[in-house]
Amino acid sequence: MVSNFARVLTRSAIVATAVIASATAVYAMRVSPMVVEMTTTGSDSTARVEVQNLNTTSLPFETRITRVDFAADGTTTETPADADFVVFPPQGILPQGARQVVRLQWVGGADIPASRAYYLSVNQLPTAAEPGQGNGGQVQLVYHMKALIVVSPPGAQPNVEVSAAKAVDFQPPAAKQGDPLPPKVPGVEITLKNTGRRHALMAQLRWVLEGTGTDGKALRLLVSSEELSRAIGSGYVPAAGGVRTYQLAVVSAFGPGPIKVKFLR
Repeated sequence: MVSNFARVLTRSAIVATAVIASATAVYAMRVSPMVVEMTTTGSDSTARVEVQNLNTTSLPFETRITRVDFAADGTTTETPADADFVVFPPQGILPQGARQVVRLQWVGGADIPASRAYYLSVNQLPTAAEPGQGNGGQVQLVYHMKALIVVSPPGAQPNVEVSAAKAVDFQPPAAKQGDPLPPKVPGVEITLKNTGRRHALMAQLRWVLEGTGTDGKALRLLVSSEELSRAIGSGYVPAAGGVRTYQLAVVSAFGPGPIKVKFLR
């Protein structure tokens, strides 16, 4: 089995922005699901995302849609794309503990050649100071959460192949910001290419890694979908020639020889 995976946020991003304000309230929210698959036509051309207020005060929010393109290393480029969807409600105020279903309707056209990826951003809005709180320079945390929305043409299928796989020294992240990095551990680096018209969510599968260990003996590791989700998020690979490179920590080190990767449902 594989253990000690680093948690990597690929299917969603959570950003806490400190805003200097005189309000003392700190808000928190939840957005689910964090990955939504849609089609350009039919019943799946609509979707629902739920926003929940987890704090003890009201939560004002607004939504934005951006088109997102992924580089092989997971870095993203976003461009505004609100015109590709009808979102209702586009904004709102949630009382303490309340939930709001945000509905999405695809209106970007039925004939797109391959899957497209978007972010639905749910942005908490800063609030004004309440009477009697004074004008002190206090910090209000404003949360921005993103759900990955992927829209595909009907009938499209992925076609994912392994372009490269090799042993690496994997660097686990620090436990929290500012902490020193822990020692490196054995890992693998795997590059995937998708020539199909539909995106792939590779964390929904099980990965089998086969090669030779550092002792020269055959080594076979099975990576569960749960472990992959913790390590690489959804394992999103774009369609139409999209490439993604993922690194995983493994419990036993592979040697310098070739590593074969198989995918099981």
